[in-house]
Amino acid sequence: MGGVAGGEEAAAGSTENYLGIDLSKLACYGHPMATAARLDSSFQALANATRRAIVERLLLGPATVSELAAPFRMALPSFLQHLDVLESCGLVRSRKKGRVRTVRLVPARLDLAAHWLDKQRATWNSRLDRFDSYVTTLEKNP
Repeated sequence: MGGVAGGEEAAAGSTENYLGIDLSKLACYGHPMATAARLDSSFQALANATRRAIVERLLLGPATVSELAAPFRMALPSFLQHLDVLESCGLVRSRKKGRVRTVRLVPARLDLAAHWLDKQRATWNSRLDRFDSYVTTLEKNP
């Protein structure tokens, strides 16, 4: 497989990839580059307000396609395209039983995005704390 950023291969047994995600907790996602691709597709899918609303509804539990589509003013084929995007990136799964298709959320994919956001939040909080300390020092010693 291809290398990680800078062309370096991930060390065997390494628990961290170039995004700083602990792979031991996300072992099911495999190679670091595959993890990045999954993260990209999740954020791309969530960039749309309709798809975010679908995900929010699915936080309450599984729902049929008809139940999910009801609040939206769009043709069913258009709505199904949104579900296809969510399913192709792994945020949701669907199962057909008879004539009814039920959709459910896949929490692990959301966990991946949440972990990345938490890491970014921690990085920026640390940077802002250091900046605040620097400004306080300048104010005390003009």
